[in-house]
Order: sequence, then C-alpha cells, then structure tokens
Amino acid sequence: MPKTYLGKWSVGLIIVFFLLFWLFQVLVASGQRGGETFFSNPLLSVPISLAGISGILAFFTGSISVVKNKERSVFVFISIALGLFVLIFVLGEILVPH
Repeated sequence: MPKTYLGKWSVGLIIVFFLLFWLFQVLVASGQRGGETFFSNPLLSVPISLAGISGILAFFTGSISVVKNKERSVFVFISIALGLFVLIFVLGEILVPH
C-alpha cells in the first residue's frame, strides 16, 4: 500500500478512472449514442473526459511521489503505468485525429 500522500492520491485517481470508464460503458450499453462532435451528448462526454483527466493526473501524482518522496508501492507503479497509457492515448487522439 502507498505510504505517501501523493501515492495514495495516485491510486485513488486510477480507481476513479476505472469507475468513470465503467459508467461510460454502462451508458453506451444502455443506448446512449454520440453525435457529430465530442460534446454532442454531454451524458457521455463528461464521464469519459473526467476519466481521462483522472488517469493523467494519476500518472503525474504517482510520478512525483516516486521521484520526490521515494514511494515504492506496487500499486503506485501500476497507476503510473496505466496513467501513462491514458496520456499516450489522449495525446494520440489529439495529435492524430481521425
């Protein structure tokens, strides 16, 4: 388990990421659909945007915790890896739109 304040935040944020992503999947499965733009359906765009933000924040808070506070929790390293994946995915969607 994480010992530092930022390490605990990192793990908490990655848990929030999964909860919001799950909520997004449930909304899509219930019949919600997007529109012409990303924000056409706020019921879908808000949870997935907040999920992306929490995943990216988990990466940064976990990285700061490891570098600055010498955090060595496996859960923090997992949240860093997942947050990095989310960051790369979001940057790819922004930089190379399709």
